Amino acid sequence: MYLEHFGLDQPPFRITPDTRVFYPGGDRGAVLDALAWAIGSGEGIVKVVGEVGSGKTMLCRMLATRLPEHVEVVYLVNPGLGAEDVVPAIAFELGIDVDAGNRLATRHRLHEYLVERHARGRQVVVFIEEAQNMPLPTLEALRLLSNLETDDSKLLQIVLFGQPELDDKLDANEIRQLRERVTHAFDLRPLAGGDVAEYLNFRLRGAGYRGPDLFGRRVARRLNRDARGLIRRLNVLADKTLMAAYADGTHSIRPRHVRRAARDTVSGRRGGWRRAVLGISAAVTIAMAVAVAWIVLGQRLSGQPVSATPARVAAPEPDAPTDGGDRP
Repeated sequence: MYLEHFGLDQPPFRITPDTRVFYPGGDRGAVLDALAWAIGSGEGIVKVVGEVGSGKTMLCRMLATRLPEHVEVVYLVNPGLGAEDVVPAIAFELGIDVDAGNRLATRHRLHEYLVERHARGRQVVVFIEEAQNMPLPTLEALRLLSNLETDDSKLLQIVLFGQPELDDKLDANEIRQLRERVTHAFDLRPLAGGDVAEYLNFRLRGAGYRGPDLFGRRVARRLNRDARGLIRRLNVLADKTLMAAYADGTHSIRPRHVRRAARDTVSGRRGGWRRAVLGISAAVTIAMAVAVAWIVLGQRLSGQPVSATPARVAAPEPDAPTDGGDRP
């Protein structure tokens, strides 16, 4: 595709997190350093909140690479766990034998494991992504786990990564004790306008590009009008922008390429809606035709005269576009 055209070794704007191309700008590097320090301090529960597509998963993966070797990281990948499943899930990830029929025994084994790790100068940290989807009882079960401690330090550190809804959930009166245990809270904000061009060119160079910057500030501003500083959206739009420039046979990225990328992204969503409208219209047309056929058949069976030219049934037209789409 466009890789050879732009002299790239790999796609520069994958949405799958790749720690090799972590962008430290836009406060990402500062938040990463602060998170590593917070975990090293071993106090309480840490919370990271960011909008969908703001880069929380990338930050989570980077954090695991920045922590010292004596820190063991456990990922809880299922935020829908029930309260009774939290301890077995953590124990399983740590390689501890889980007794499905005796949760108390499993909890005891987990406690022994954490004490033994602490005695050896090691630390265990649990990373929980999509924490906003956790039921309140499950969050409360995590708080109880944070009570595991020695005279001078916690045995288990917990880091919650979630969308802004996590803050709403933590405001619930039922888990106010958990809220009080959050000792460090970080907001992962969207990229500011001045960071967008730097981010896009940073990702290009991470993919092997060696020429002059492709994304100027004007183009970056136009991209950010649709992406609103959210990294995942920027990646999707930037990828399509490169495709548009490649299709034009040029190495210069222009606002028209961004407009084409944005139009393609939006029209993809609209296309699904239009197909749905047409499908509904077709179903209504068929239903009305069947109804007319039954009426005519009933008249014939009852001996009533049937009009030789029954009224025509017009197929309903789809609603006029309300999203600014093209009109004939």
